[in-house]
This record gives sequence, C-alpha cells and structure tokens, in this order.
Amino acid sequence: MDLFDRPPATQPLAARMRPTRLDDYAGQEHLLARGKPLREALEQGALHSMIFWGPPGVGKTTLARLLAQVGDAHFETISAVLAGVREIRQAVEVARQQAAQYGRRSILFVDEVHRFNKAQQDAFLPYVEDGTLIFIGATTENPSFELNNALLSRARVYVLKPLDETALRALLARALGEPCGLGERRLRIDEAATALLLAAADGDGRRLLNLLENAADLLEDGEEIGVELLESLLGEGVRRFDKGGEAFYDQISALHKAVRGSSPDAALYWLARMFDGGCDPLYLARRVVRMASEDIGNADPRALSLCLAAWEVQERLGSPEGELAIAQAVVYLACAPKSNAVYMGFKAAMRDAAAHGSLEVPLHLRNAPTKLMKGLGYGDEYRYAHDEPEAYAAGEDYFPEQLAPQAYYQPVARGLELKIREKLAHLAELDRQSPRRRRKP
Repeated sequence: MDLFDRPPATQPLAARMRPTRLDDYAGQEHLLARGKPLREALEQGALHSMIFWGPPGVGKTTLARLLAQVGDAHFETISAVLAGVREIRQAVEVARQQAAQYGRRSILFVDEVHRFNKAQQDAFLPYVEDGTLIFIGATTENPSFELNNALLSRARVYVLKPLDETALRALLARALGEPCGLGERRLRIDEAATALLLAAADGDGRRLLNLLENAADLLEDGEEIGVELLESLLGEGVRRFDKGGEAFYDQISALHKAVRGSSPDAALYWLARMFDGGCDPLYLARRVVRMASEDIGNADPRALSLCLAAWEVQERLGSPEGELAIAQAVVYLACAPKSNAVYMGFKAAMRDAAAHGSLEVPLHLRNAPTKLMKGLGYGDEYRYAHDEPEAYAAGEDYFPEQLAPQAYYQPVARGLELKIREKLAHLAELDRQSPRRRRKP
C-alpha cells in the first residue's frame, strides 16, 4: 500500500486531528472569532487570495483546507520545496477543468511559498489576476522580504500566532477524547504532565500531537501519561528557534533593544532565550561587540574591551564558561551610560565620503619625504600640534578644501563623553579666537 494512500486509522495523530469545522479550529481568535474580518468573509463566501505567515504548527495548512470546505471550492496543494513551474501549470489546468465541468472555484495552496524564486512566484500572477484560481500561500518567513511585490499586492497577508495555552489545552482534550484521536484508548494525563507537554509544545500544535502520540505508543489502554515518561521522550529538546529565520532576528532585535534601553533583566532574558534555542554563542558574542560600539561608544570605552574579552572566553573555553562571560558583558552594556554619537557621526561621514567623491588631500596635510614633493608644496604651512599651546593647533582645518568643516561627532552629556564634550567645546572656542583660523576660498 502506498504511504500516502493509507487508511485514516493509520495516519499520524496530527493528520487525524485536522478539524473539519471552523468551530473546532484551535487558536487564531484574532482572525476567526465571530465578527472578525476573515471569519465574516468566509461566512459570506467571499474567498480571496491570501498569505498565511506564522511559525510551524499553528494551523496554516489546516486553515487553508477549511477555507476550501467552507467556500465549497476545489482544493489543490503543492509544496514549494518540491514543485516548480510545471506543477503550477498542472494545478491551473485542474482549476480550469473544475470551473468548466462543475462551476467550482479552486484554491491553490502553496506551502513554504517563500522557497519559490521570483520567476516561479510570477507564474501565479496571470491566473490570480483573471480569477482562474484563488491563491493561498503559507510561509514561516517575513513576506516583505521573501515574496515579490507583485504577488504581495494581489494577496492579503494574515499573521498566524503561536497557539496559546487555551488553544493547546483544547487540542489536547480533543485528541484524548475523540474517537478519531486517542479517545478509544481512554488514556489519562495529570496536570503536571499536561503543563510539561504544553511547555514542550511551545505554541506548536503539531509538536504537541506528535509528542502525545509518541507517549501513547508506549502505554497500554487506560494508563496515565506521566511526567517521567514525557521527560524521557523530550530529552534535551529546545524551544522553537528558527536559526536565520524570522524568530531569530526578532529575538536578536529584542536583545539589542533591551541593552539600548538599559534593562539588564530583559537583556538577560532574551540572551537566555537565544542560548536555550540553540543560537551559536560566537554569533551572540559578535553582536554584543557591535552593541558596545553602537550604543555605548565613548560614554564608556571599557565596554568594548569587556565584550572582546567575553568573545575570547567563549572561543577559548566554550560553554558554559563562555556563555556566562557573554552574559556578564550584556549586563555591563545594559547598565553602562549610553551614547550613539560615534555611530551617528560615522554614518554621517560615510554619507559625505560617498556624496563628494575623491576630494584631494590639502597640500599642508600631505607628507613630503622627497625633494620633489617639498618643491610641489607638500607639507607647507603644516602646524605640528605638539609645538602649539595646549598641544592644539587652534584654527587649523583638516578637511578637503572643497568641504567645509563638519561636526560629525556630537558627544552626549553622559559618562566619559561628558568630559569629551567639554574638551571639544573648549577647543572650538580656541578655534574661534585664533588669528590663524583657516578660511575656505
């Protein structure tokens, strides 16, 4: 017997538990509760092209199938991992046949749609445009980055959220109670085991059902699913953490913003979440070094050294010593005085460097190691700062002749930069008073 043609009783529990009514669908109340726009559109039969964006196991495929059922539409599904333009054309032909023979609309559901390249995504457009099919794409990645604008403009994006505790408990109750699930086996589960199972599922309904089925396979009918059994199945399981995906960048963003916002406790939480999810500690060490330069800067120059030291500890000792050193650096950054003055000044200087092209170095700033170069005026009128009062050549101009002096670096009134700010203000006053102040031609 073909693997994909098995009788329902031998299908995985997650497949058997797919709801056949909207009322049995777990979660996504923000989209499907009574009175919500998507629910209203479905009950009125107003199907439209859409994209479901959300993490794994939250019901994207199930919802698409329910939409087809509620809307009395033919349902075709392809996976972007395995399919190409040929499969798209075959689905379009089936849709045309359904319309011609039965007068039915067709939904083409594309799982992992972000894996299609631009040409493959463009292949949908004419058939979505002329109404041959209703397109529903499912993706775990941000559609703004992964899907082209032409496709996005023809489909409404719905964000599906991880299943909350209420939805997961409802799913667990259905699986243990309904005959299509495990109802006939009369299995029991206590509150402690339930809590562990829900935590391990981490908002993923499919994972919850798979863990439940694995546990059930090890029990006799009527027995209880206990904590010890679940712990043996879970082993060293980690939370959902899509390395390189949307969850990854959301969490590193949260860590960075907690540091910038001087919240050491929140920063530690997000750091722990990323470690718990399997993030490479060396990646986090590198990002922490970036935070030291971008958000602390010269308000506390020790921050950069401490972060580099934490990176070195991770490289030399590995885990868990290295992770503790990174945590120490993160707490220090969160508590340190903040300044993005270097970061903003550097960006402004880069913009000017790109905008003004290859401006020549003024003659007085050039080295003159040869007689010819001296004869051309290299180094003429250069003032050696150490020979000047306060070791500062007041009134000197170090910018190209075509560019007026710029104040890129604006130190803040915090930490060491408060002192730097006072010094630069003093030097600026010396410039204003200097009779040797250079004037641009």
